[in-house]
Amino acid sequence: MEILVEAEACPDHIHMLVSIPPYLRVAQFMGFLKGKSSLMIFDRHANLKYKYGSRNFWCRGYYVDTLRVTRIRRHKKTAA
Repeated sequence: MEILVEAEACPDHIHMLVSIPPYLRVAQFMGFLKGKSSLMIFDRHANLKYKYGSRNFWCRGYYVDTLRVTRIRRHKKTAA
């Protein structure tokens, strides 16, 4: 199963196209993603611990939209 389909990093935000299993809620996935990624970032870049001492690396909110499998395939073809 492919979780991360596509990603793009911008200076102040990240765009990700992900595929999550139907039994997993979006809020669960986002909590896991934000929690684990912030721990990995703080481990690899120790100087950021001082800038974000409270470990609030990510903002509280997020934007979610849904895509059908056929639309994802079309998106992949046009992006290539």
